[in-house]
Amino acid sequence: MISTTVWGTGNVGRAAIRAVEAHPALRLTSVLVHNPDKVGRDAGELSGLDYQVGVAATDDIDAVLATHPRAIVYAASGDIRPDDALADIVRALRAGAIVVTPALYALYDPRNASADIRDPVLAAIAEGGGSLFVSGVDPGWGNDVLPLLLSGLGGTVDVIRCQEIFDYATYDQPDSVRYLVGMGQPMDYQPPMLAPTVPTMVWGGQIRLMARALGVEIDEIRETLERRQLETTITTPSMGEFVAGTQGAVRFEVQGIVEGEPRIIIEHVTRIHASCAPDWPAPADGDGAHRVIIEGRPRIEVTIEASDENGNRAAGGNATAVGRLVSAIDWLAAAEPGLYDALDIPLRPAVGKLGRKHP
Repeated sequence: MISTTVWGTGNVGRAAIRAVEAHPALRLTSVLVHNPDKVGRDAGELSGLDYQVGVAATDDIDAVLATHPRAIVYAASGDIRPDDALADIVRALRAGAIVVTPALYALYDPRNASADIRDPVLAAIAEGGGSLFVSGVDPGWGNDVLPLLLSGLGGTVDVIRCQEIFDYATYDQPDSVRYLVGMGQPMDYQPPMLAPTVPTMVWGGQIRLMARALGVEIDEIRETLERRQLETTITTPSMGEFVAGTQGAVRFEVQGIVEGEPRIIIEHVTRIHASCAPDWPAPADGDGAHRVIIEGRPRIEVTIEASDENGNRAAGGNATAVGRLVSAIDWLAAAEPGLYDALDIPLRPAVGKLGRKHP
């Protein structure tokens, strides 16, 4: 059994605890938290499991790393604290751990990451003998392994389009929704996530990763952006009121240009209410979906709708991202230490999980 730590118990960490518990090759040995109110609470309670796991949460990072866990699922956010997340991950790698995480956008495509991010990671791996794999859902499997798999079913392939379509009213991160993405802000507000070059910073690595797998050269990466305002004031169950006239929907594309044409496209359509921008793409039902469209002959379209935590689609997306990461741990444990990407690590069947019973 591979001793595994889950670092963080927010939206991703809750799912990570459940995924580690479900994996027949892993054993949850510790849980790290930042909030002092969570210290001492059982991992089962923190993750929404209906049983006690027997692992109490702690905020003592030194003590946990001193036990030399073989693997760490780093589930703390990197969106608004990328430097801190990088420092934590380097620290874990230096301690010899396999680290899997969605937190560092720059390392989704490590070959093209800047040296100031990649070099400390490589140095820590060389020193400690650990490994790192960064992935998620979007960026992550929704725009790397899934579209690449589907492209192999095509006779001709003209354009690969990866879409995330979500109603953010269900997304349990109010600061990110209101301030990073700008929902409910005046239309002259500049959301940090939508500032020029930022979408490319986040999703450009996935464009390059797909291009590398497809054997094509990217001429450049372009961005498009549209924003719509709310026509009426709406109230959400978890985040309160969003006032008419403020930003209610966002649509952007990150385009990989091949021989002068957009050929690899990652598109986001995000609303705070279904009534805003009704002419834009929408999920067939529910609050969100991930969709891959292969334009060519034949035309192929696949929509993934995942739900978790009482039917929440955002929680379902987080859980699939975690599933990809946690399922990679035993593969990484058998591989040489290193910095890996989605093209290195296969997406494998759920061996040993089908019908598996828990306490």
